[in-house]
Amino acid sequence: MKTMANMKYAKSHEWVLYNDDDTVTIGITDYAQNELGDIVFVNLPEVGDVFDEGEVFADVESVKAVSDLYLPVSGTIAEVNEELLDAPEKINEDCHDAWLVKVSEVEGGEELLTEAEYNAFIEAGGE
Repeated sequence: MKTMANMKYAKSHEWVLYNDDDTVTIGITDYAQNELGDIVFVNLPEVGDVFDEGEVFADVESVKAVSDLYLPVSGTIAEVNEELLDAPEKINEDCHDAWLVKVSEVEGGEELLTEAEYNAFIEAGGE
């Protein structure tokens, strides 16, 4: 399982990258994409949508199931990775490059885990 030291992680298996412009980039973890199997569809929010921390903001459909994704911070959707709408398999190919959304007006995120904490969480069962 691949994780990145410069990212934070939610127990719901989303990663968060804090950007220099006060936005965050969000995707799903390597653990999540591996557990889901081949991803065949992604349903993403609209730019301008506002979500609270922990709210469902998107879902992914794999050959196994449809899974909700939870926004690990509060904020406004500033950008959506529209490339994934036509090529959701990119998440399986490189989940860290295949980000889902960028969020502005970010608040919260105090419960996010460091790379080491997330890896320990996964080793303990990840649930």
